[in-house]
Amino acid sequence: MNYTFERTINYYETDKMGVVHHSNYIRFLEEARCDWLRSIDMPFELLEENGVTIPVLGVDCTYKYHVTFGDTILIKPYIKEYTGVRMTVGYEVNEKETGKLVLEGETKHCFTDQKLKPVNLKKYKKEFSDKFENLLNEGE
Repeated sequence: MNYTFERTINYYETDKMGVVHHSNYIRFLEEARCDWLRSIDMPFELLEENGVTIPVLGVDCTYKYHVTFGDTILIKPYIKEYTGVRMTVGYEVNEKETGKLVLEGETKHCFTDQKLKPVNLKKYKKEFSDKFENLLNEGE
């Protein structure tokens, strides 16, 4: 699946220098990840209704170029790693008009039940696991 999340930068997301403050990119990645999961019919609401949560274990971002108020960015999330217990989502962020690479990043996650006890999605909810497996295989 080739999914792209499009987002226009708001004025309040910029700093004194007029560029997007680095901390906002983590929010942008989260917005893209949530929308991406919705697009594959696995919204957070469905996961949670089935007793699955996906907490963030870590975030890594490498900033390549800046964007400013009014610019539009394209965020492409993809699964880099998936074990059933853990998942790494990679992101490529480009400026829409120029195509310049703005950021490369990843978020690391685990799967838990609602009491935050780790679960193996391959055993806990195989149909969800199969979707993540398929996405991983598509990206390889």
